[in-house]
Amino acid sequence: MAAAAGSSNYWEDLRKQARQLENELDLKLVSFSKLCTSYSHNSSREGRRDRYSSDTTPLLNGSSQDRMFETMAVEIEQLLGKLTGINDKMAEYANSAGVPSLNAALMHTLQRHRDILQDYTHEFHKTKTNFLAVRERENLMGSVRKDIESYKSGCGVNNRRTELFLKEHEHLRNIAMATKENMTSQRGMMKSIQSKMNTLANRFPAVNNLIQRINLRKRRDSLILGGVIGICTILLLLYAFH
Repeated sequence: MAAAAGSSNYWEDLRKQARQLENELDLKLVSFSKLCTSYSHNSSREGRRDRYSSDTTPLLNGSSQDRMFETMAVEIEQLLGKLTGINDKMAEYANSAGVPSLNAALMHTLQRHRDILQDYTHEFHKTKTNFLAVRERENLMGSVRKDIESYKSGCGVNNRRTELFLKEHEHLRNIAMATKENMTSQRGMMKSIQSKMNTLANRFPAVNNLIQRINLRKRRDSLILGGVIGICTILLLLYAFH
């Protein structure tokens, strides 16, 4: 009889501990959910303010909310661990009970406590996941806002650089056009000289050999000139697009 009474007291003590932990978890989870909801609403208001104004101040008390989140998450995980331990002890006791009818009642009570533990665990992980998603989105939006501000501040410098580049490009283009016109003019003059020299060669065969040598030197000079002009043109293009 004494052993039965002692066993009964042990079971009731476990149930008392389980109910106490469940009550603590219920309160903690309510506060935890409110914290996460508050963080989400603050993020939404901050996003709307950024959309209609130039204010880019980060969330007020964002770091303190993060610390509260971490602290409460650790506390809830500890309470869930304790409640899991109590449920395990209750399961051991229920399995060791000798009376079938008593065993069935104990198992029914144990199952109810297990369901409560499962619900609290699921709620905790769901709330924690939502909070982390909101915080990650807020961090991403903060990074985007910083990039936009950096881009705006650098626009003036970029515009000046673009203007200088365009001026330099126009200058190089004018040089190239002038060089092309000069080469066209020289080519016309060379053709005219060639035509006159051919006429003289036909009239004075003795001068033909001299003209041939002049033509050979002229072609050589033309190749050298063409090579120099080609190299200069490549260098100008490389400088323009550097």
